[in-house]
Amino acid sequence: MNINLKDVVINQNKSIHNALQNVDKNQLGFIITTNYNNEAVGLATDGDIRRALLRGHTLNDKIKNCHNVNFKFVYKTSSRENIIKLLDSNTHFVPVLDKNNKLVSIFTKENIPLNREEEIYIRSRSPVRISFSGGGSDVTHYFKHDIGAVINSAISLYTNAIMKIRFDKRILIISRDLQETFESSSLHEALSKKGNFGLFQALLHIVRPTYGFELYVNSDFPIKSGLGGSAAVCAAVLGCFNAIRKDKWTNHEMAEISFQAERLHLKIAGGWQDQYATIFGGFNFIEFNSSQNVINSMKIQPDYLLELEESLVLCDTGITHNSGNIHKDQKKNAELNKVKTMIKKNVELSYVIKEKILRGEFDEFGKLLNQTWIIKKQFSKLISNSKLDQIYENSLRNGAIGGKLLGAGGGGFFIFYVPPFQKHNLLDYLKKANLTIKPFRFEPDGLKTWTSRLK
Repeated sequence: MNINLKDVVINQNKSIHNALQNVDKNQLGFIITTNYNNEAVGLATDGDIRRALLRGHTLNDKIKNCHNVNFKFVYKTSSRENIIKLLDSNTHFVPVLDKNNKLVSIFTKENIPLNREEEIYIRSRSPVRISFSGGGSDVTHYFKHDIGAVINSAISLYTNAIMKIRFDKRILIISRDLQETFESSSLHEALSKKGNFGLFQALLHIVRPTYGFELYVNSDFPIKSGLGGSAAVCAAVLGCFNAIRKDKWTNHEMAEISFQAERLHLKIAGGWQDQYATIFGGFNFIEFNSSQNVINSMKIQPDYLLELEESLVLCDTGITHNSGNIHKDQKKNAELNKVKTMIKKNVELSYVIKEKILRGEFDEFGKLLNQTWIIKKQFSKLISNSKLDQIYENSLRNGAIGGKLLGAGGGGFFIFYVPPFQKHNLLDYLKKANLTIKPFRFEPDGLKTWTSRLK
């Protein structure tokens, strides 16, 4: 029903005759009376007018003599719920007033318009991971000939992103991790700029957004931490882009796009596990071969999971690393039969470690973790150094059974396994050594993306 509001309102000092003419025009069966400021002050139905005439009023009397000043109405800001409740309570129409008490609409049971579509923003959150075994076997040049296998878990440290679409083609990216801002007037300009935003530009090169946007990114962990942070950044950004798509990318597709951006476009050497860990989340045993990568979610008993969580200590060495350089050196060394044999041994340990975790045999798990670190150090001379070796040896002397440097090595974070009643000794040592302990929980979920209305 199209309602002309001019036929619904009338000044309260107009005659009843004039009011009836408006009632006849609007076909609603009522009239809203107003004062000289056009504020709604009353409502008169055709029944109110008929009863007034029966009481002796004439058509020339003012309509304010029979209007109801205690009429039901809602404000423009009222909730849809309240409007529906009124119309569900034997109310046939509801006048809608603005903040100045002027009539702006009429709602009936047949006419309750939907709220207009508001501008939205997109949020995403993607976790980093800790890896326990199988390092070196998730790179393509290894598993194209031999089976690779790793165990990792997403943890409660995240890259967070928030994005909104612009009405022009401008691109604005603010990274708290880099402490820099990236601006361009178009996608073409964005792809040609030089600077520290290569990872973002690689994603833009692949995704090719047809719209401008503003993107804000920050992480709970330092750059070059060995936690798979660059994969988490890629995932968080892709999550924002994916929220806009009608044909959504699958988790596998997003992992592949992330890998493409880092490994193929930027030519940063490295493996596949980080992309799967951050996007799929959870505790996983991942197998790699030339035809397919298979993510097996490990079904660990809840009390086992809690016990392992409490027995692990995540420690920031304060030393940054260049994972690309280490992976390049590993790739060169991987051609040596000795290194191939060690990587294969690490893969075999992955299968054993999986069983120890599933059975809750954590002291044995800690010892195996120590073995993986001893093997991993032999992949490249860049993986460890005297300072890192000292931290590790001192940690073993102060209660840890085993541990390993996360990621490619060279710096970043150590993960240590420490049995019950020894954890306080290890924490005391790490504190005295001025090393940062990072509390965490296992994260059962991977990439999360959601939208909210801009208020």
